[in-house]
Parts: sequence; structure tokens; C-alpha cells
Amino acid sequence: MGNETDARWTLAAGVATAVREVGAELAARRRADPVTARTAEEAAARFAELDGPAAEALREKLTALRPQAGWAPEGLDGSVPAEGEWWLADATDGAVQYLLGQPHWAVTATLVRDGAAVLAVVHAPEQDGRTYRAVLGGGAELDGRRIAPLERELAVTVAATSQPPRVAADPVALRRAGESLSAMAGAVLAVRNLGPTALQVAQVASGHLALFWEYGQDAGNLLPGALIASEAGATVSDTTGSAWTAGSGGFLAAAPGLHARALEVLRAVN
Repeated sequence: MGNETDARWTLAAGVATAVREVGAELAARRRADPVTARTAEEAAARFAELDGPAAEALREKLTALRPQAGWAPEGLDGSVPAEGEWWLADATDGAVQYLLGQPHWAVTATLVRDGAAVLAVVHAPEQDGRTYRAVLGGGAELDGRRIAPLERELAVTVAATSQPPRVAADPVALRRAGESLSAMAGAVLAVRNLGPTALQVAQVASGHLALFWEYGQDAGNLLPGALIASEAGATVSDTTGSAWTAGSGGFLAAAPGLHARALEVLRAVN
């Protein structure tokens, strides 16, 4: 197991280099002013112009590092294959923020084996160039230093949340998202949505956020952060306290001492 963990860290170093290179190119091309797209079609076309070349470059770099791994099908449903080894990557995670000229976006790359992440890198080019890395069984790092979540009283925490791309098509998840926002806002210091889901969950791992929760299936966005958070020592579960999997309908990551209290807040909407 030690040799396998070492091999994963070696691979993670190569992946980190790849995402930094792609991130640097995207950052250089991002305009300070928002893209003047007035319709969803115009926004999608503009995004494709920027993301398409970056996604292809990232795919080439990751394939060269691990050619035996396939590529998870692209799509907004966030699903991942249940068997085999697959790359799951997003060159511009936080597309909305990127197009609006904001710095809250990231480049992510995750190696998934049999539906679970075994390696994850989350890089935020315009947030001090932070790079989170984790490998299964090997811990988690931020810019080369080991990280761990911070314990706080729930009332003084900043919690974060988001919604899957297609949450509107899931009435139950949509209702729970709204009700949980009201419940959590009354229990913590503040609730924020700070951009990419993967990056926010990773920020729980390093103590920059106290907890993150979400309703709806969103494996593609949650898998990288979930590995980083759990390897850092955070408690990761679904919103009922059961083990989180790629098929779960809710997600919660928090410092161990906060997790049970956050579950109590969410219990009323499950």
C-alpha cells in the first residue's frame, strides 16, 4: 500500500503541473470586464471559445500521464462510471464566474477508480495560485503543506453551499436547498457561495471554510473536493449522516466537531 500511495503522489505532482499550465493560460486570457452575452446561447458560445482549447490541452496532458485511464463522459448530470479507471477533469470549473470577469474559478482533475476518487487536484489560478492535492490513503496538501480542518463553534462559522447544474429539474432537491439555506443561515455566522463546488469543499479541508453542504446529485463536482476534505480529516457524508457516494442525493463536509451539529440543522429538511 505504501508503494501505491507513493506512486499516486508522484502522479499527483504531474497532474498539478498540468492544471497549473492550463490555469495560467486561461488566466492570461480572462478579461477583467464581463462577457457581454445576453442569452444562454451567446454565453455558451463564448465559453466554448475559451474552454474548448483549454479542455483539450488538459485532456492531452492527463492522458499522457495516465494513458490507461479512460475519460468520464461529459455532461451536466455529474455522473461517473461505476467501474474502471477514469479521468474526470474541468478546465474552467466556475464558468459563470470566469465569464463575469471574477477570480472565483478553478482547474480540477480527478482520477476515479470504480466510482470513487483516488487522486484529486484543485487549482485556483487567481486566488493566490492555490493548489490542493490529495491521494487516497495519503492525506491532503495545500501548496505542499499538510492541511486539516479547523474546529469552531457553529455560531461563528462561515458555511458554504451551492446547487448542482440541473437542480431545477429535481423538485425535492430544490426544496431542500431553499429550506436548508434558511435553516443554516440562522445557525451560523454567514452562508456564502464562493464559486466552484470542488474548491469550496477543498477550502473546508484547509479551514478556510467551516462546512459545505449541497442537495442533489453532483458527483462530477463533488468527487475532487470530497477526497481532499476526507484525506485532510474532515467528516464527509450525505445530509443524513450516511456515507457519501457518487450517487447520493445530498452532501455535507465539515470539521469532525462541527459535522454532528450541522446534521442537526439539516435534519429538519431531509
